[in-house]
Amino acid sequence: MKEIQTTWASKTLFFLLGATIIFTALAYGTVHQPIVAIFYIAAIIVFLLWTADAFVGGVLRFNKSLLQIPLAAAFLYALIQTIPFGSLAEVAGISGIPRTMSLEPFGTKVAALHFFALLLFFAALLTFIDSANRLRKIVSLITIFGFVFAFFAILQAVLSPNKIYGIYEVPYATPFGSFVNRHNFAAYMEMTLCLPLGLMFVGAVQKDRRLLYITAIALMGIALLLSGSRGGLISLLAAIFFLVILTTRTKNYNQLALKSGLAVLLVATIIIGSILIGGESSLTRLAESSNPEDLSTNRMHIWTVTISVILKNLPFGAGFGAFGVAYTPFDSLNGLERVEQAHNDYLEVLAVAGIVGLIIGGFFLFQLFRTGLENVKTSNTFRRGVCIGALAGCFAILVHSLFDFVLHTTAISMLFLTLVSLVVVSGIEFPDDVKETNSRRRGNPRPATVTPIEKGRRNKEIQKNK
Repeated sequence: MKEIQTTWASKTLFFLLGATIIFTALAYGTVHQPIVAIFYIAAIIVFLLWTADAFVGGVLRFNKSLLQIPLAAAFLYALIQTIPFGSLAEVAGISGIPRTMSLEPFGTKVAALHFFALLLFFAALLTFIDSANRLRKIVSLITIFGFVFAFFAILQAVLSPNKIYGIYEVPYATPFGSFVNRHNFAAYMEMTLCLPLGLMFVGAVQKDRRLLYITAIALMGIALLLSGSRGGLISLLAAIFFLVILTTRTKNYNQLALKSGLAVLLVATIIIGSILIGGESSLTRLAESSNPEDLSTNRMHIWTVTISVILKNLPFGAGFGAFGVAYTPFDSLNGLERVEQAHNDYLEVLAVAGIVGLIIGGFFLFQLFRTGLENVKTSNTFRRGVCIGALAGCFAILVHSLFDFVLHTTAISMLFLTLVSLVVVSGIEFPDDVKETNSRRRGNPRPATVTPIEKGRRNKEIQKNK
């Protein structure tokens, strides 16, 4: 890969990408409309800075990864779902209502806008993580922020469990950290935890830093368990199992036993730490988190109704952002509460986008794991660890999506796309890659640089030996 000119616009854009990852998480997960509007403004600034970089550098840079196609396709299909095809028959004296594939055209237009903003950020991440130095900065940012964020969440859970930042109380949900929903916090921790864990599993961390990494990983795991999210716990265990399989060579039973033992030790440390910090209630909360009187936790009922929605709206779907409208007529508990999500993103994609959504989602998953499994073969230890950790984080979210709608939260979808971009760029050889020697393949490679003073000392030693 040729060395790329770094412009002021590129530096500013890269800083904005990192700041957005943090901001979306701290701003209540970016689920409230005023904050979402700020997110869209940031997307516009990304576009403007990208344009400025093209003018200053004299070339428009763009990553050709096929993983951008599903987001672009979802955006275009959402727009198609809002195109009027004639008018509905007169109802209650009202006529001229446009007939669209979407049952709620406005909600679908909002979804299209959101897809476009996420596409801009995703494309920018793929393009402007253009050096090994920037790759390290993004990985460090996610790891350090995950550690600090976990510490804050644990502290808040002890001092002010019902109020976010001690000021914002959410009466209709169970908040944790800065997220309104504890399941969203658990999903966020899954991703931030897997990245350093991947580096640890491949041996890309220096010995003098391993204790820091272990502490950060354990604290994030403890915070996840204290959140009381059963889906988060299952997803974490699935991610650890995925990491063990991905980093163990075939027929290497000693390595498999060692890493399995480390995985068990990690889980045990997280559980013991959770008991020490949160008491026995930190574990019993997992069993009590499902309240049969709460409609939002009655997933079997929601999934059954969602299947009826799917069958009714095949093959084109009810429209992105229109699930609540499509769900209500089939709900046997109609009028009790409005269900906005299916608590299973795979079923919801079929409900709102039909066969087209199935094709888009299937292509994304196929391309993600195809790219990831190819890039884990890279000979660079650090980039291999990044790829494995990022892919494990994505896998955890995909497992969690079987029980919840975590990817509907902007902060989670933003970090998820960041991990996807790390999976892609980890397979690129950068000019500033650290060269590894055979003796350091299992450790964290350091640049083979020698200072003038060190050169002088070595020359003197050579002369003495002669």
